[in-house]
Amino acid sequence: MRLREKTLTEFIIEEQRKAPGATGGFTALLNDICLACKRIAYLVGKGALADAPDGAGSGSAQGETPMKLDVMANEIVLRTNEWGGHLAAMASEQMAQPYPIPRDYPRGRYLLVFDPLDGSSNVDVNVSVGSIFSVLRCVDGVVEPTAADFLQSGAQQVCAGYAIYGPTTMLVLTLGCGVHGFTLDHEIGEFILTHASLRVPEDTSEFAINASNARFWEPAVKRYVDECLAGKAGPRGKDFNMRWVASLVAETHRILLRGGVFMYPRDSRDPASPARLRLLYEANPIGLIIEQAGGRASTGLAPVLEVKPDSLHQRTGFMFGSRHEVERLEQYHRDFNQREYDAPLFGARGLFRAPA
Repeated sequence: MRLREKTLTEFIIEEQRKAPGATGGFTALLNDICLACKRIAYLVGKGALADAPDGAGSGSAQGETPMKLDVMANEIVLRTNEWGGHLAAMASEQMAQPYPIPRDYPRGRYLLVFDPLDGSSNVDVNVSVGSIFSVLRCVDGVVEPTAADFLQSGAQQVCAGYAIYGPTTMLVLTLGCGVHGFTLDHEIGEFILTHASLRVPEDTSEFAINASNARFWEPAVKRYVDECLAGKAGPRGKDFNMRWVASLVAETHRILLRGGVFMYPRDSRDPASPARLRLLYEANPIGLIIEQAGGRASTGLAPVLEVKPDSLHQRTGFMFGSRHEVERLEQYHRDFNQREYDAPLFGARGLFRAPA
């Protein structure tokens, strides 16, 4: 390691010194979260050697059957963070109710929200997965936090971040003042600052969406995608590339590094559940990271960070990335979402439309 390289711990301590009255508790909490990510990175890196077959373990809070690796990652986060005295409670995408800090350990002033292994369906094909986390303040005087104490808007997050487990392990973090990326140096076991002050380009010619759901999309989304697919001959006047990894962390990381727009919109597949991504565990932390990097994060109808959650596992439509493209999507939701979209140019032969 070169002498000028800054570790994540050094970076956090420097940020702590900028905050008058800081006690170091938040710094210690972030170090615990980072340690959990290192442990999960090691587990994911073992692949089939970790003896984690699909379908093992109990069902998740949404009635899904998680992989054993999901359960193991969840346990790693809980056990690594429960004892330090910095948290009042934790909530996980894998648990129906908040996890109270055991009475044997001291309580702290923060709440930790996390998705222990985002994109875990990709593990068996060796595609990048990740962990997402968010830190909230616990209301003063609350000794035993309930689900209601976690129902804070994304704008109230103290920090947010994700770890991506790919060819290299990286941790991307915002403390509310910019976004920074750290790469895990396995030789010394430390995250090193390698991507300072990440910024999402305002314009892009790349978008990510699961095209297999096209028949269920809202008119605004259909209009946007049709225009992108029309390329230079269409109303946008340029060619677009389409991507889809089925891993929110991997999609976010690509957009942070080279721009793009991600869409997982509301759809009509299940009228009782028109949205798929979790507001607290996925949309809010990713939304804060993107906004802090100069991008935009939206439900299509409103900035995602302004949404007040009404339940612990609330789901939302979510689109984020290069600011100008997300703003266009929001405009289409305002102007073209009340009636079936009719694009004469593509109505007879569009990729996602049946012949007239």
